[in-house]
Amino acid sequence: MVRRVERSVDSKEMIAARPAPPRLDVRAVSKSFGASRALIDVSLSVAAGEVHALVGENGCGKSTLVKILAGFHAPDPGGGAVLVDGEPLQLPITPRGMRRGGLAVVHQDLGLLDAFSVAENIRLGDLSARRITRAVAWRRERERAAAALAALGARIDPAARVGSLSVFERTEVAIARALQRLPPGRGLVVLDEATRALPAGPRAHLHRLSAQIAAAGGSVLLISHQLDEALRHADRVSVMRDGRVRLAGVAASELTEAELVKAMLSREPKARSRARSRGAAAGADLQPGAGVPAAAAAVPPADAVPPGAGIVKSVARVHSLHGATLRGISLSVAAGEILGVTGLLGSGAEELPYLLGGARRARGGTLTIGGREHELTRAPLRALLAAGVALVPERRERDGLALERTVQENVTLPRVSARGRRSRIGRDWQRAEADWVIETLGVRPAEPRATVGALSGGNRQKVLIGKWLCARPRLLIAHEVTQGVDVGARMEIEQALALAAAGGCAVILASMDAGELAGLCDRILVIDQGRIARELGGGQRDAREIAAAVHGEPAGSLA
Repeated sequence: MVRRVERSVDSKEMIAARPAPPRLDVRAVSKSFGASRALIDVSLSVAAGEVHALVGENGCGKSTLVKILAGFHAPDPGGGAVLVDGEPLQLPITPRGMRRGGLAVVHQDLGLLDAFSVAENIRLGDLSARRITRAVAWRRERERAAAALAALGARIDPAARVGSLSVFERTEVAIARALQRLPPGRGLVVLDEATRALPAGPRAHLHRLSAQIAAAGGSVLLISHQLDEALRHADRVSVMRDGRVRLAGVAASELTEAELVKAMLSREPKARSRARSRGAAAGADLQPGAGVPAAAAAVPPADAVPPGAGIVKSVARVHSLHGATLRGISLSVAAGEILGVTGLLGSGAEELPYLLGGARRARGGTLTIGGREHELTRAPLRALLAAGVALVPERRERDGLALERTVQENVTLPRVSARGRRSRIGRDWQRAEADWVIETLGVRPAEPRATVGALSGGNRQKVLIGKWLCARPRLLIAHEVTQGVDVGARMEIEQALALAAAGGCAVILASMDAGELAGLCDRILVIDQGRIARELGGGQRDAREIAAAVHGEPAGSLA
């Protein structure tokens, strides 16, 4: 009897001495789509009380893994498992399983309903009904939504319609919805590129909240393309490449950005700068090896005319442009020039691309291009397209692409009516354009018949840019064109903009990324309170000087 008691005591001591199981334990999970393997024996461990960063190129499998955790995809049968606090979850994961395990996900596309209110989006799935009438107690639900927003530090009216919000406000709504579902002191929240649309203040606040969640015993899986963000705010970092985990749970303090890039790309990164000569900047013809981007050396077949060929090399002039925020902006951009436009959110910088591109009606102002003046208060979108104006919008999935269509269909859609015949569209020119975009911009998978909705965010962006490059625009306007893409895709997209300018296109790049503006632009306009507050050019293209100008600080104050 004594011996049994002693064994019992020893057993309890052994149990007490065991380390706590991981908060999230993914074991040998694979996922295939036909013959393509998106995940290959992926294992990932997130400890309780930590912020764990997961980084990798677009298409490496990060989003597929998130969709498995959210129950959107079922993993391949045969051995894979997902455990939370040591308890296996039934696969595919159900909404009930997510709640029981304390899992909450902020998806890359946010998953919000534009026609519904902020309160409805935050509380959807958690609405409580009155006991007798079963009617929803909306006053109570709005209070709960307001509390969730207040915890995030967001100042958004719970009654506002989500479709009327800015991109970063929508992000805050999605994050507030996820955080309200996190059990105190436990659970896991997955932030899938959740910070990409947030300005510096809300982004810093979100990272403080993540640290507080971890300090209280919860866990955060931070999926980000911002490598400095991952190293600064995560305890450990894992890297995915080609559907596998290549670097697993390494302490962030032991890594550098260069080491992460090397693990992600398995190749040396290129310098982030304008990869073209001054001759190209002035509108020289595209010639392989003549100082233009390497992408230009990919000569398309005769049926796919290279961007820049036949462009009327003229200056685009904007006069007295008025909008909801902009107040009498006038500017010009020359053929072969990349003009940067930046400013704080609400300054009007984010409004300018859509007024010039015809997506929103201006309250006043004209655009002169190709020798013709267009009144922007009433110019039809068709007229601006015919004049050679192309817009690459920030919300590519909603405003720029048909996700259910193929790469080839998306690339060629603007030219179908002009190049198609009454009896048939004609496939040869479509395939030639799609092949040129795939080869020149590095779209993966390299399959014109692939559905765009199945591509990663960076590859979708390449398809969107390629669609307009094939249109040979006189003026290409791009808004936050590299937002939410990885370092490899970023380089290829920036190279595509340089390619367009090298061919004689005038480019306006609206962005809050000071490093991107410094590396690409010939001049930069800083917008403040609806007006041009400052123009930077020549030697004033250091990222810190740009950031200082945007924030109204003296040059060198942010060094």
